[in-house]
Amino acid sequence: MPARCFFSFQTPVAGGAAVAAVAMVAVAAALAGCGGDQADPPAPPAPPPGSITYGSFGTSADIDCGRGSSLDVSGSNNILTVSGSCASISVGGADNTIVAERIDGTLSVAGLNNIVSYQQGEPTIHDNGPGNRISKA
Repeated sequence: MPARCFFSFQTPVAGGAAVAAVAMVAVAAALAGCGGDQADPPAPPAPPPGSITYGSFGTSADIDCGRGSSLDVSGSNNILTVSGSCASISVGGADNTIVAERIDGTLSVAGLNNIVSYQQGEPTIHDNGPGNRISKA
């Protein structure tokens, strides 16, 4: 069973800073050896799904939607590879190429000449611009 450490200290009012400093050094020394046989603490939980905004011109990037983030893409001439499960993807601008792993909610494409493909999911599709190509890969 891992060791647990409990400490209780009282700092006298009289005696000034020297007594307080000695007490602080004693606490630090005692805590330094506390829990040495314990395993590393668990990793913090993943952040809740949120919204990812990507706006640029003429770039290539890998984006991770994780487990349910929404992605909003603006700009032009971007090449994006999107991993994870997106709750929704919204695309504005022109001449963007986006390959998504999964879209579960809505795919909205505005602007013109955007190419969007997705591998999994059955999103509701809104194509609101000329020359856009949307496909399930």
